[in-house]
Amino acid sequence: MLTERTRARRRANRASYDAGVIHAILDEALVCHVGFALEGQPYVIPTLHVRVGEWLYLHGAVANRMLGALRDGLPACVTATLVDGIVLARSAMHHSLNYRSVVVLGTAELVSDRSEARAALNALVDRVQAGRSAHCRAPNDAELAATSVVRLRIEEASAKVRTGPPVDDPADHALPYWAGVIPVGTTRGSPEPDPSLAAGIAFPHASG
Repeated sequence: MLTERTRARRRANRASYDAGVIHAILDEALVCHVGFALEGQPYVIPTLHVRVGEWLYLHGAVANRMLGALRDGLPACVTATLVDGIVLARSAMHHSLNYRSVVVLGTAELVSDRSEARAALNALVDRVQAGRSAHCRAPNDAELAATSVVRLRIEEASAKVRTGPPVDDPADHALPYWAGVIPVGTTRGSPEPDPSLAAGIAFPHASG
């Protein structure tokens, strides 16, 4: 996945081009950002994504500007970031984040096969909530016709990862300021039922 376009120029020691590292970050991140330029205007759009094998799938309404641009073959940049900690240093200039991020470059293509599109949408639903596609109505033909699904091969990509404590200048170690890491994570709260939910329908906890 290493190319001249994905080679890290700065903080190269944090870079990884390992497919396992890249896939794991994409799989954990709930949201990605898609960058593209349309008629000279850059756009960066947040959206949901799902990885299936070596493909990254995105979806949206047929009239969606981003999906239209990707269907037309515009080059795209997809990024995903996970923040694991706030790094507080003694020096303001050495504050940082512990993070894991991915950049994927390439050109997307429309998924025209109806069965592949359905499978990608099911995978997306299940990634947001494990096992959910079995506990909701599947898209009907009209809904599927109104939805664009595109895919981007994950072949030109890189990851960057920072872990560990702050890196202060040795001369600052004696300063009377707290330094360390505040862990950051994403947690899920208790399910809140829809007020119109029929009585007796329990939240379907995923097995395993």
